[in-house]
Amino acid sequence: MAVLRRNDVSIHYTVTGSGPAVLLTHGYSATSAMWDGQIDALGVGRTLVTWDVRGHGQSDSPSAPEAYSEAETTADMTALLDAVGAEKAVIGGLSLGGYLSLAFYLDYPERTSALIVMDTGPGYKNPNGRAEWNRTAVARADAIDRDGQAALGGGSAERATAKHRSAKGLAMAARHLLTQHTPRVIESLPDIAVPTLVIVGAEDKPFLAATDYMARKIPGAEKVVIPNAGHAVNIDQPEAFNAAVDDFLTRNGL
Repeated sequence: MAVLRRNDVSIHYTVTGSGPAVLLTHGYSATSAMWDGQIDALGVGRTLVTWDVRGHGQSDSPSAPEAYSEAETTADMTALLDAVGAEKAVIGGLSLGGYLSLAFYLDYPERTSALIVMDTGPGYKNPNGRAEWNRTAVARADAIDRDGQAALGGGSAERATAKHRSAKGLAMAARHLLTQHTPRVIESLPDIAVPTLVIVGAEDKPFLAATDYMARKIPGAEKVVIPNAGHAVNIDQPEAFNAAVDDFLTRNGL
């Protein structure tokens, strides 16, 4: 892995191939290893970048809560594009990574050539829904502080590939990045003006309605439902997933 140093925080990433850039962001408590099945399929004729978000994998775990903000994270993503010499990129991610991809577009639309949002929720307009989500995230952080990485338990397949340096980093990320504080991302969906692909596993029932919502609200968005796949759609059905993404990118000249 290569290392990006930004504001005294080391961010670990991988870069494969050359051509139009694609930046993929993992979900909470996963790592860049969840994209191993995409490197050969999507890294041909493209610059494919995967990375470990702060507090995850081999990246650093800062001690300051403000270091885990959405703004700091999307700034990391921009710095990664700078590091690989990409003026613009396809920005994609799963779950939290998909939410961060939408946040990235909101912060840096000029750096975004397309979006791929996978098994993701776009946040909450309703403050009560947001508060319930945040209670769950903070409870997860408390459990990790108490029990370490054992608190992560099972979950979907992307976590099985994950090896983390710091349980404290995972707790900080849950408490300060996984939590949400405004409806800015969900309210921005109608203003997205780049090609967008929304993907969900057919068995990922908690995210089916959110996928439908994003497909309706994002102008011109394409929706793909992958059969026999759960939350880790790219791992559960890699051939179908890779084919759908490659077709979308190819049709859009990316």
